[in-house]
Amino acid sequence: MRKLYLLFLALPFFSNAQTNPVLSAGNITHVQIEKQQISFKTENAQGQIVVYSPNMLRVRLDKKELGRDFSYAVIAQPQTCNANIAQSEESITITTDSLRAIINKKPFSVAFYTLDGKVINEDERGLQNSWVGDEVTAYKHMQNGERFVGLGEKTGNLDRRGEGYTNWNTDAFGYATNRDPIYSTIPFYIGIHSGLNYGIFLDNTFQSDFNFGASNDRFSSFGAQGGELNYYFIYHKQLKDIIGTYTQLTGRMKMPPLWSLGYQQNRYSYYPDTEVMRIAQTLREKKIPADGITLDIHYMDKYKLFTWDKERFGNPQDMNKKLQDMGFKTTVIVDPGIKVEKGYEAWEEGVAKDLFIKYPDGTNYTGQVWPGWCNFPDFTNEKARAWWREKVKFFANTGVSGIWNDMNEISTWGQKMPSNILFNYDGALASNKQAHNVYGSLMARSSFEGMVKATNKRPFILTRAAYAGLQRYTAIWTGDNRSEDDHMLLGVRLLTSLGLSGVSFTGMDIGGFTGNPSVGLYAKWIQLGAFNPYFRNHTAVNTKSSEPWAYGEEVTEISRNYVSLRYKLLPYLYASFYTSVSNGLPVARSLAIDNTFDDKIYDTQFQNQFLFGDAFLVAPFESTKGFGNIYFPKGNWYNLYTGEKQAGNSEKIVRLSLQKMPVYVKESSIVPMQSLIQSTAEKPSDTLSIHIYKGNLNHTFVYYEDDGESYDYEKGAFYKRAISYDATNRKIVFGAVEGNYASKFKNLKLVFHGFDAQDKIKTAQALQDDFASFLTPISKFDPQGSANAVEGYKVKSVVISNNAKQFEIKY
Repeated sequence: MRKLYLLFLALPFFSNAQTNPVLSAGNITHVQIEKQQISFKTENAQGQIVVYSPNMLRVRLDKKELGRDFSYAVIAQPQTCNANIAQSEESITITTDSLRAIINKKPFSVAFYTLDGKVINEDERGLQNSWVGDEVTAYKHMQNGERFVGLGEKTGNLDRRGEGYTNWNTDAFGYATNRDPIYSTIPFYIGIHSGLNYGIFLDNTFQSDFNFGASNDRFSSFGAQGGELNYYFIYHKQLKDIIGTYTQLTGRMKMPPLWSLGYQQNRYSYYPDTEVMRIAQTLREKKIPADGITLDIHYMDKYKLFTWDKERFGNPQDMNKKLQDMGFKTTVIVDPGIKVEKGYEAWEEGVAKDLFIKYPDGTNYTGQVWPGWCNFPDFTNEKARAWWREKVKFFANTGVSGIWNDMNEISTWGQKMPSNILFNYDGALASNKQAHNVYGSLMARSSFEGMVKATNKRPFILTRAAYAGLQRYTAIWTGDNRSEDDHMLLGVRLLTSLGLSGVSFTGMDIGGFTGNPSVGLYAKWIQLGAFNPYFRNHTAVNTKSSEPWAYGEEVTEISRNYVSLRYKLLPYLYASFYTSVSNGLPVARSLAIDNTFDDKIYDTQFQNQFLFGDAFLVAPFESTKGFGNIYFPKGNWYNLYTGEKQAGNSEKIVRLSLQKMPVYVKESSIVPMQSLIQSTAEKPSDTLSIHIYKGNLNHTFVYYEDDGESYDYEKGAFYKRAISYDATNRKIVFGAVEGNYASKFKNLKLVFHGFDAQDKIKTAQALQDDFASFLTPISKFDPQGSANAVEGYKVKSVVISNNAKQFEIKY
């Protein structure tokens, strides 16, 4: 009887097993191969695999029919390439000149290999790909020692192994350093193991979830709450090439306006106009270079978009003209919420033209935000984007140069937008579940396109929320951070993770948005800000003033020195942005890009170090620390302030001070610098200093100039010259000039670091003098001294006319 009773209890379990809530794809039942595309059916799904390029394959899978092939992120089309596809009864094999993929039929699973048979990435056997309701997930076998980096704006460590993440754009005011999710969604990561690295981009705008071994020791996984499994697999031998291919797929940034790379003074909020002018005048009086002032929501009439408060800003056009005459550009904040108010032009136009997102019954969705109850433009609808493009002329017509898109997650009071809100989604009706994550990017895109149309110049566009591909239109900052040391260091990891994910123009609120930083923390943060791609000082409405002079004379001097250093480095920084435009490499670079398989760089004590461009190693520490341990990757490194050489593959404990942030220069680096200016509206001297650091590595730096404001560079109006350090043949080669734009510099001052009197210089001008002839007095960067003292160390230099078309320097 006991055995019969146990069998009876077991019967419901076996019965339920027939309706398993987990649905797998099952076995492949039909295959069709056409050129570079494989279409197939399984027992429970339909799929497609496309060879996009020799290094990239696309995998699609849905338990229904595959839907419309549409993406807000992907702009590239498959390349015609050499791809051999062979089929047997058990499997399908794809071979390109870079990788091999094997698609097993029973059941459907995918594995990617190198041409010599090493596993790069493979589905986890027994789990593969499956659905729980509408949620679809791909399970990948976690390789021995595998690391994971990237995934965009995510908190946590550089190496994401052992963690799980959710992508759902969220207004995360004053977020904790382990908060997830926060503002933006970039479902692209890079896996690293066994001397190999690969990238996976899940192009699905539903809430997505990534698991890198969180709560399990078996698999990594990625999936979405709806839609199809749609991912791109990228393999290259070098991590930087993975970023390059990803940014080819999703697009690369355009050159930013030069002024946007200068220092930006923000506040929530500067008003009235007299206060704005006071801030601008004080920056000039105190000789703190600056290019921008940003206005937060208090410039508007009762927070209503496309208005100015007439009492606070009686004549905004006149104010912006005065600022421009002083070398400042104005950026204003815009939120997507349009106040529901009769007589308010923007709202009445939106209603009349049917531009707002809706409930299923056809009524406009209404949510509460700064102006009160608001409707929201449907930026997934081209009709609404076109309207917005016209509306932002309002800002251009009053002399505004930059648009800061905020609250575009969408953020509303209560932070709980209903799932049943409907969006046009460019012709394929979608719920909030599908459209939410892409909304912020489309708002930023509309602002970008509108300002370009209105001004015929490069605008500065900033966003808080976004989706993959955002780099084509906008910069991004890391939102409402805190005035705490761990937030300063988290900010570094957020920027470098965004850089690993294809986004180069990134920044954080210097000093912290919420709370009040200590004197030491502020000093450290503004030093760090000088090495951020976007250099923005910002603080909240209920905090103390956070301008550089608000922390005393010493911090004012520290701020002046580091902001001045930033302005001297603008030729280097501008050329570094050109690199981002050309190949997708970021300006703020994780050490994982060049040192992918060096275990030390993933050590949490070193994970906040980063490269600024390809030359500068920046090592920030908490403001409370007196000593810091720095890891130097392979090669030799020069102390920026003393010129002292440090061997790589080593650690060094250094004494920290209020006045200096540890910065080192990589051997063989080529760093162009200009004379100090107070804004990019001011012309530097006619001599460009080219700093050359002796080394054992071959290296090429691409120097780049254009007019800094138009898109004429796309028509050839640029000045470009490759400068190569050839360590093998002991020479520096200045290549021929490309482009038809005349350089602003007439002379080149070559400044040599790390060379000694035994080294000799020869140039095309037949100079054959001993280096001793060019010895100059020792000149160290003194953070407490003159802001002009950022010349170098013990250096030798020679001046050559920039008219020299092509020449070599031998040493």
